[in-house]
Amino acid sequence: MHETPQARGGAEAARPSIPAQKIPRKVMRHSVRGQVLDALRAALVDGELVPGEIYSGPALGERFGVSATPVREAMQRLALDGAVECLPNRGFRVLSRTPRELAELAEVRALLEVPVMLRLARDVPAAGWEALRPAAAATAAAAAVGDLPGYAEADRAFHREVLALAGNDQLVQVAGELHRRAQWPLPGAPRVRRAELVADAAEHTALLEALIAGDLPVVESLVREHFAGSAG
Repeated sequence: MHETPQARGGAEAARPSIPAQKIPRKVMRHSVRGQVLDALRAALVDGELVPGEIYSGPALGERFGVSATPVREAMQRLALDGAVECLPNRGFRVLSRTPRELAELAEVRALLEVPVMLRLARDVPAAGWEALRPAAAATAAAAAVGDLPGYAEADRAFHREVLALAGNDQLVQVAGELHRRAQWPLPGAPRVRRAELVADAAEHTALLEALIAGDLPVVESLVREHFAGSAG
């Protein structure tokens, strides 16, 4: 983690630590905000946006090769997500998390997802679960190379595809937002190691194999352990 610098006032005081090449210099106007938002969300997961540090729209825009406007728009979306706070005439401060907040998110996610997954385990045929193999493989591929932002995205996609089988769009949306928030690291926390990602991805694969086999006791054990012991 980077140390949080003291704010010196004005946009120039903010010192972003995000690599400039994350956003291409020439992009279609309608996709700029989405690309910036994706890059900022990845930076949150990767610890490049540091809790307590202030980032200015113009400075980030210069690094991304875009104007400050799409950066501000993306940051405002992150503010709605609870990731940053707006500081008038200064920029955006990344908010700090607490272990209690992370535990509460895990509890709410379990309350939402565990009963649905157990119901789906009884109702969905093996062929339906077979279709999720590419999603599970994507988590394993990202984990194998230690790609933390890529793993976070693949992890959300796997859970999204599982919950989509319930046919409840509101559930998928709410659970997805909670999952995204749960992936933001705690201040000062060490970077997640590749071995931890590999182990978490292996839980997805094991769960999928149990679902395909229709082994309900194993499914229940794996689902509860997954939510109790991991950020996935």
